[in-house]
Amino acid sequence: MKIAQITGALEEFAPLDLQDDFDNSGIQVGDISQTLTGILVCLDVTEEVLEEAIELDCNLIISHHPLLFKPLRTLTGKTYIERCVVKACKNDLVVYSAHTNLDNASGGVNFLLAEKIGLQNIRFLKPTGNGGSGAVGELVAAEEEESFLQRIKTIFQLENLQHSPFTGKMIREVALCGGSGAFLIHEAIEQGADVFLTGEARYNDYYNVEDRILLAVVGHYESEHYTKELFFDIISKKIPNFAVHFSKVNTNPVNYM
Repeated sequence: MKIAQITGALEEFAPLDLQDDFDNSGIQVGDISQTLTGILVCLDVTEEVLEEAIELDCNLIISHHPLLFKPLRTLTGKTYIERCVVKACKNDLVVYSAHTNLDNASGGVNFLLAEKIGLQNIRFLKPTGNGGSGAVGELVAAEEEESFLQRIKTIFQLENLQHSPFTGKMIREVALCGGSGAFLIHEAIEQGADVFLTGEARYNDYYNVEDRILLAVVGHYESEHYTKELFFDIISKKIPNFAVHFSKVNTNPVNYM
């Protein structure tokens, strides 16, 4: 099997034309005409992840966040990005990323998060033709705000969670967007959601929601680490018996004391 067959399956599920203008999803490094030896899925590409792929004899690394957002002007190894590119090339590795195209695809990252929370009637929060941004759905039964947030902490394996002041309302309609999703807060309010869950928000966002909606922020990495499961599901439907390795490297650059 060629690597191109796997990247083709990913693009069939999440076409590259669904990605946002700022993004750079797709092939980052390498020759996809190579024969596939193994697959390592991860959230971010780091030197440690590349070493892990080499040790596991995986010549395809699939990440959510692109290694390359901007063109390289030099390739001297001064930055971790340059060093990753050099290491990948030296070891004949292919690095492929599915970022906002996977976020914006039907059944993509945000739909997976909605399923994890237990939402029903899941749909795009902001539809855009054959894709869209965020997701919204309903809980089977309404929950109190504190109880809902405690459950979110468990689902996303959080030690702490940031949120705006409680509104005093029950939670039934839930809107969400993994990663940097605060740009959708207004849409969540317009659709009458009781809570908006995302990975990042600005300080003033907590003020601006007032009592119209509960804002819950779990962290960028934490909101997207289930993406590896989505990659696994897409690939398993293409090649059911092929081993897909989940990276064991914690690539979250945010540390807590």
